[in-house]
Amino acid sequence: MLRRGLASLAIFIMLSTSVAFAAVQTRRVTFENEGDILVGTLYTPAGRPIEERLPGVIVTGAWTSIKEQMSGRYAREMAERGFAALAFDFRGWGQSGGRVRFKEEPSAKTSDVLAAAVFMTTLPEVDSARIFGLAICASAGYMAAAASVSSNIVSVGLVAPWLQDAEITRQVYGGEDGVAGLIEISRKAEASEASGKPRVIIAASSTDRSALMFKIPYYTETDRGLIPEYDNRFNLASWEPWLTYDSVAIAERLHKPTLIVHSEAAAVPEGAHAFLDRLPAQSSELWLDGVSQFDFYDRPAPVTAAADAVAKHFKRFRGAVAAMGRLP
Repeated sequence: MLRRGLASLAIFIMLSTSVAFAAVQTRRVTFENEGDILVGTLYTPAGRPIEERLPGVIVTGAWTSIKEQMSGRYAREMAERGFAALAFDFRGWGQSGGRVRFKEEPSAKTSDVLAAAVFMTTLPEVDSARIFGLAICASAGYMAAAASVSSNIVSVGLVAPWLQDAEITRQVYGGEDGVAGLIEISRKAEASEASGKPRVIIAASSTDRSALMFKIPYYTETDRGLIPEYDNRFNLASWEPWLTYDSVAIAERLHKPTLIVHSEAAAVPEGAHAFLDRLPAQSSELWLDGVSQFDFYDRPAPVTAAADAVAKHFKRFRGAVAAMGRLP
């Protein structure tokens, strides 16, 4: 495992990164998974030769998020750095279809990432041998799980990853009793959903204490994440699949070169450390000083640092794809 210190990485990026920030064009795209239509936005450098095939990046964001939030921000950043980048709405969220709405279901979202990877191989803008995965926050586990089984995703970058195991989950959600209580709520909501009455609450609010994220930055700020497109809903049936999800354990089966960009001041850094310790594949890491979880979503300095590092990571491995072959 390759480990890099904060100081050396900072110097490395300042001295060796030379990014040509290109103008970006976008187009609406759709693809299918399990009978549902998913809607995405493809970001590409403007003015590229029409015959040029670009390395592709699938970009996914935090829980409850949509493609116009942090995933879209990072997709644009990657397009500026020469990639064709896809941000999309998971099934049940945003503009995408899906009978069950606003449910944070790790297995379903992982399936959507796999479908997005297959879709990317069909795009005329994309070199199908050079497709990468970039995930922010909660979707880090979904991206890692998808990459662990996909023959299309050749390398992964995880920014401010929320990676959890049972111990971390208990610490965050009120111990064993807190977790058990939320799972009971989830099961009741699942039963209610089955009878046609989904139990959905507000996801983020500065005034409603019953919201999932009360007075949480980014999501409650209209100049940041609280945009008109945001669903701002959370299906209470999400709790059981989310709380029983061990994304740290996925590391053991991820045989793809992986970069983690994080901060000790951001969410659950201990999960990222545990994930790195269990990775069997070549890995690298960049730890930024004093950056909050929400800073990683849209603040210019950390976003630029993260996007630069991810782009360098992907470009490092894209030339070696032929030699590596299609990894399992």
